[in-house]
Amino acid sequence: MPTNTLTAAVAIARHPWYQPKQIFSLLDEFYPVPAGKNLRHVPFMPYLTWAPSAWVLPLKFTGGGLSAPGKMMVDSEGNLWAGDNFIVGAQNQDALWAGNLSKFASNGKPLSPMTTGFTGGGVEGIGFGLCVDTHDNCWATTYGSRAIVEFDKNGKPISPPEGWNFGGKLGQMQGIIATPNGDIWALDIQNFQLVHLPQGDPSKGETLFVNKTGDPLKNPGHLLSPFFMAIDQKDQIWVTNAAGDWVSRFPASDPTKVQTFKTGYSGSGLAVDSQGDVWVCNRLGNSLRGAEVLVHVLVVAKEKGNPDPVLTRACADNESGWYGGSVTVLRPDGSQAPCSPIYGKGLYCPWAAVVDGDDNVWFSNFSGAKAGIVELCGANPKAWPAGKKMGDAISPPGGYVGGGLQMQIDLDIDPAGNVWVSNNWLDINAALGRVSEPLSTTGAGQGVVCFYGLAKPVRTPLIGPVQQP
Repeated sequence: MPTNTLTAAVAIARHPWYQPKQIFSLLDEFYPVPAGKNLRHVPFMPYLTWAPSAWVLPLKFTGGGLSAPGKMMVDSEGNLWAGDNFIVGAQNQDALWAGNLSKFASNGKPLSPMTTGFTGGGVEGIGFGLCVDTHDNCWATTYGSRAIVEFDKNGKPISPPEGWNFGGKLGQMQGIIATPNGDIWALDIQNFQLVHLPQGDPSKGETLFVNKTGDPLKNPGHLLSPFFMAIDQKDQIWVTNAAGDWVSRFPASDPTKVQTFKTGYSGSGLAVDSQGDVWVCNRLGNSLRGAEVLVHVLVVAKEKGNPDPVLTRACADNESGWYGGSVTVLRPDGSQAPCSPIYGKGLYCPWAAVVDGDDNVWFSNFSGAKAGIVELCGANPKAWPAGKKMGDAISPPGGYVGGGLQMQIDLDIDPAGNVWVSNNWLDINAALGRVSEPLSTTGAGQGVVCFYGLAKPVRTPLIGPVQQP
């Protein structure tokens, strides 16, 4: 093998983003266009016309009742669980989330019923709330039924027909996690409260941070549309606030000891790396525009409405650069890392964050710009490409693309290092009811996209901070 060919092959194996034009030039070396002809004599057709932004292999899978998948999680066997906003084939709109639960094998084969997915147990419209516990049971939170639901590893509902709604005290629900000690924690984005199920036992469930003042800014947990959470190595729980510019943190053993730390505007997903750093997605970035949107959101919140639709519209319209989204990186003590805040680099509207086995950090984008997924250098210098530092982009300027990516919500890494991405919405105008009847079924995103072997493998299910297999 020629030296230049061997060098190129080694480069692509280590870093799929590395010098894509140089790799593409091998096409001319191996299969030049014959004199007087238009096409190359290649063993397979078609072939690329120009160099890609990165050498990646993404494939899209659907079926199993999948429709507008939101939060996802990989279980101990490498199967992917996905919570659905909507129902297959319906005139789905943001006004009502009624979707079910889907499951896929590690090879992309649907394991849930073809059209409906897994139903029952109170499941009705899952958003960014889904987790898998140590028994491989799947927990989710809902918008439609305003409940917490649980299914066993085979898709059989464990929760009652209405789910666990605590006598109707829950509003529209978002983030949910299982912790290493077996507890379940869930967030109520509408009522600004937190639900705790000790050892996953709903009979012992309690609601925390219930605000009795009527002023959303006086919440005892400093929660303002709490969206997602994660637990760190010290058993501290970090919570993002979709209507604020801070994260709340408290010890799992004593939620009364709440602290807050400044971030960008409209916190969404967050992830804890192996060093205890917390990577926070700011959907509206650090710009004045983000502050203006949150002023409007606060008005909605004071009227006891759900501010999420207002935020969704603003997020979808985000642009790149300073006026797009951003990422805040907090050290374990809550101080900001030197690289924080991070903006640009393809972070149009970062929604979810996940850490791989090399401590590099990955982000999805809920953006009308049809952006790719973004990979940033994390806390492990040994995993940085030459010349890079913490917070720098490893992915191309527009992120990794392909595979039919749409408006993304979540992304997850499996034990083989594959990166799974949920296509949440396809046409935001259809989802918001702004299109004519012939397009009224085009709101829901289609499929989950798998980028094969792109990340360093991790142990699944993700319970607590990232761990290698």
